[in-house]
Amino acid sequence: MKILLIVIGKTDQQWLVEGINQYADRLKHFGQFELQVIPDIKNTRSMDPQVQKVREGEQILKLLQPSDDVWLLDDKGREMTSPELAGWLEKRMAQSTKRLVFIIGGPYGFPPDVYDRVPGRLSLSRMTFSHQMVRLIFVEQLYRAFSIINNLPYHHE
Repeated sequence: MKILLIVIGKTDQQWLVEGINQYADRLKHFGQFELQVIPDIKNTRSMDPQVQKVREGEQILKLLQPSDDVWLLDDKGREMTSPELAGWLEKRMAQSTKRLVFIIGGPYGFPPDVYDRVPGRLSLSRMTFSHQMVRLIFVEQLYRAFSIINNLPYHHE
């Protein structure tokens, strides 16, 4: 199974880039992992946020395949502990899903057509994080989940 993480726009802060890259490299020890960056929409300063969301959504939908198991990182999604996420991932791997896709939206979230196409939602917390920080937090949690699955000492209970 391949895991694809789709994000909107480049990560601006170097310390976040370094952390994301560190965990992305670690994830590759467990299987195929790819981070796909959709370029920022141009000239957004004068753009209505709804228009920006729609344009970002169009780019997201172009990357999805009909057979993908797709999940949005969304504040209204299902919350899990790290061990629960590990168990959830194990079930997904056992189902022989070809691509498990996670999507982190832009600063304004997702447009309705993305919500319609992607019924699955996961939440990292009820708190709000910047969409760029979510990238680091999520790849770390993926690594933690695979460490749990593989009985590595990274996670402590």
